Amino acid sequence: MKESLVVLSDVTRDYGTGGAVTHALRGVSLEVGRGEFLAVAGPSGSGKTTLLNLVSGLDRPTAGSVVVDGRAVDRLDAAGAALLRRDRIGFVFQAYNLFPILTAAENAEYVLMLQGVPARERRDRVLPVLARVGLQGLADRFPGELSGGQQQRVAIARAIASEPALVLADEPTANLDSATSESLLELMAELNAERNVTFVFSTHDPRVMARARRLVVLRDGRIDQDGPPPAASAGHAA
Repeated sequence: MKESLVVLSDVTRDYGTGGAVTHALRGVSLEVGRGEFLAVAGPSGSGKTTLLNLVSGLDRPTAGSVVVDGRAVDRLDAAGAALLRRDRIGFVFQAYNLFPILTAAENAEYVLMLQGVPARERRDRVLPVLARVGLQGLADRFPGELSGGQQQRVAIARAIASEPALVLADEPTANLDSATSESLLELMAELNAERNVTFVFSTHDPRVMARARRLVVLRDGRIDQDGPPPAASAGHAA
């Protein structure tokens, strides 16, 4: 495997107390190498979102350790976890999470603004990224003036504009039609190949699973499968 970017070691996450404990993750160990294009799948309640939340530092494990880019996320305080997310992790959300009062360019610049990058430099960095995701000429449009697929492209531009080590994508195709989903998956695959951006998807979408180069299937909080997706396996065998 390539150099590890994410390492989960015997991670357990429980919610609740007494007889009402929910075991979201049960002793999960997982390594994600730099430059991977990985999908995490499984039925609802299998622990997909919990896993992403632990990697991002939005949640903490009950037991075990989580290391991202050499940093022990589970040992960071709230401020340290926020800085890690700001500087090293990009997010693509199912619901886009764009600011309606900001233009496409301003939304895409948001993380750079939090990092203190000057306004002129932010714009110079973001415009080529917007063009790269197919939004050339739409930088001054507001989210309400864009289609769902275009809004998701703005979200991708925001996620990669700061050149993070890792992009976490939570059900990124859930609200999109087939053609738009395929286009966005192709874009993310190209960004992965060209920029070595590491992508970890949480998904129910068979198209995302088929596009991934590695598929981790969770079931009842444990890793049930870990390897190439079925389509990739078939293609390799052929």
